[in-house]
Amino acid sequence: MTARIAVTGASGFCGGVVARTAAAAGADVVCLGRRPGPVGEFRYWDASRRTPPDLTGTDVVLHLAAAVGDPPPGRVAEAAFRAVNVDGAARLLAAAGTRTVVWVSSASVYAPAGPEPIREDHPLAGTTAYGRTKAAGERLALAAGAVVLRPRAVYGHGDPHLLPRLRRVVRGGRALLPGPDVPLSLTAVENLADACLAAAGWPSAAYNIADAGPYQRDRVVEAVCGVRVRHLPIPVATAAATMATTLARVTRRPPVLTRYAVEQLTNAVILDVGRARAQGWTPRRTLADFLREVR
Repeated sequence: MTARIAVTGASGFCGGVVARTAAAAGADVVCLGRRPGPVGEFRYWDASRRTPPDLTGTDVVLHLAAAVGDPPPGRVAEAAFRAVNVDGAARLLAAAGTRTVVWVSSASVYAPAGPEPIREDHPLAGTTAYGRTKAAGERLALAAGAVVLRPRAVYGHGDPHLLPRLRRVVRGGRALLPGPDVPLSLTAVENLADACLAAAGWPSAAYNIADAGPYQRDRVVEAVCGVRVRHLPIPVATAAATMATTLARVTRRPPVLTRYAVEQLTNAVILDVGRARAQGWTPRRTLADFLREVR
């Protein structure tokens, strides 16, 4: 019997890849979102509104719809993110009933960590509206028996967030990065898509999802941007981020640099993916694979 899989957020970067991967595996795909997905049937659903999603006839739900970004702090941003990542989450879980739900969260839910790899039992303390509301949403998901995936810094063809953000650090033919080089986990979108499909058969729990090993930050930026990296003192970058955030409050536009972005670039963040590997999942893609395809 062919599985009928609902994919929320299928018109987005990650959701679109997941929907195409599910269809390629032989699934009958239903795409839910504000715009049609790349394959299968389309059903309109705005996660920020009170209307529940139509999951009629579906067997499995892969939930990737989310409010994402790093807006200026404040009640307006917090409320907008909560409307999708928490309230929308509750509506989706209620509509799913007894269906299997795979909930795509984020490593942004974790509290700051040291140099040791982060396991799933690491404390949660999102430092942004995105991280806090994703943590709140996944608590609802786990309480309902869902499987929660925590990728970090997802990249790939069509990525609208990570790679464009890295390219924005290029100035005058060089990339200016705060502090010394650090190791970072990244997640190829294909590895996330494989995990989404496999996780439908996993026990309810949280699972880190990332490439097989961490990358050195400076090498990633040099490979992606084609320039040499130069280092700025962390206090200088932090002061610039504070000024950019203050300006964003006035202009009501996203800041070009935030303290959170500085922290993400200066703190070693390595995800331990042993729990997902124990379920039989193996990350098959690397950044080198992606770079070979875009050159």
